[in-house]
Amino acid sequence: MGTLGRAIYVVGSWIRVAGQAVDRVGCSLQGSHLFEERVSRHRTLMNLFDKDPVVDKDAFVAPGASVIGDVQVGRGSSIWYGCVLRGDVNSIRVGSGTNIQDNALVHVAKTNISGNVLPTTIGNNVTVGHGAVLHGCTVEDEAFVGMGATLLDGSLVEKNAMVAAGALVRQNTRIPFGEVWGGNPAKFMRKLTEEEIAFISQSATNYTNLAMVHAAENNKGFQEIELEKSLRKKFARKDEEYDSMIGVVRETPAELTLPDNILPDKAQKIAS
Repeated sequence: MGTLGRAIYVVGSWIRVAGQAVDRVGCSLQGSHLFEERVSRHRTLMNLFDKDPVVDKDAFVAPGASVIGDVQVGRGSSIWYGCVLRGDVNSIRVGSGTNIQDNALVHVAKTNISGNVLPTTIGNNVTVGHGAVLHGCTVEDEAFVGMGATLLDGSLVEKNAMVAAGALVRQNTRIPFGEVWGGNPAKFMRKLTEEEIAFISQSATNYTNLAMVHAAENNKGFQEIELEKSLRKKFARKDEEYDSMIGVVRETPAELTLPDNILPDKAQKIAS
């Protein structure tokens, strides 16, 4: 940072301090009529009591998600935007390669009426759709929970089983291997095909790869983001007639220029 840059930085600091001082004076003058705007204290990972979340370094937890208390998230798993995993009165365990999609809720129960302890356990390579609710239940490896489905206390979804979107799985219900259950309350619909079982595994893999893209984007710094924005604006591909109407001349880098034989209409236009 040069001399001018340092001077601007110092002046900026003075202005901010002065602004804060003026704000404090204004607050004191308002007295009991004060409305104070507070900065959000949201924490993606939050400890509770003596428990704190344990998230594998290769897992992705999106900004805006909440992972609270006694929660473990395995390698390659992804917790998407708006999700809440609240392990306060019991534990939540999420295996490897599992995706819990946007706005899903995972909670636990300390005990049920029968006195059974009800943590929530989600296995490996599981897909939990957008807006699903899982409460004190178990979802085994490579199972699929559709969007908006609800799993109540003590329910069990076995390996390669599928809960249809919007289904309500009642307490202590078991969904056997390779079956699709749907409705309210959820009931057996049919057996899964081999292609559908393969899709469950592929869905988990797809989300693991997608999570890597989101993680990389969220890790970018301000300068890198601004540089990419300027490059996209500079090299945006617009219709030539539109550009001529607004008087824009765009510089096209050599690597984005196609040979005339790829676009023969363009070559004929230039020749004429």
